[in-house]
Amino acid sequence: MKIVSYLFLLVTCHAFIVTDSLAAGISDRVIAFVDDQAITMSDLEEQYSNTLRLSPDSTKAEVLNTMINRILLLREAKRYRIEAATQDDVMREYIDLKIRAFVRVGEGDIEQFYQDNISKFSGRDFEDAREEIERYLTEKELNERLKVMLREFREKAYIKIFLYGE
Repeated sequence: MKIVSYLFLLVTCHAFIVTDSLAAGISDRVIAFVDDQAITMSDLEEQYSNTLRLSPDSTKAEVLNTMINRILLLREAKRYRIEAATQDDVMREYIDLKIRAFVRVGEGDIEQFYQDNISKFSGRDFEDAREEIERYLTEKELNERLKVMLREFREKAYIKIFLYGE
């Protein structure tokens, strides 16, 4: 009789342990796939929390899209065998290699921007503002090209999002 009681207790405890671990797994559900890579709810919540500190107006959908873009960029960087200390460094190096290296801002564009926005330079002459304008126009062009590149990556990837209304 003791053996039967012991076995019943053992089976019951095992069932509770299995049920608890299954419940823990379910609470961290997959909310998106990028090809064969999953993004879980806990991944999104952690990234969203970090993002809110820097950009309080961000939405979960924007953060999720950023996470998807990051996966796509890192995958492409891996194809080029780019290595660096951090994933952010890998992405920066990839962007520098594939986009920034080809961005050229003409002198005419810099002068035109200065003339169109002269009131924003608070009395500074063109030469004092030139480098700042060139940096701004370079970053603007880089961002436009990056958006196009990411759109192309997204078209080629299988992306499935299971997160709605958040």
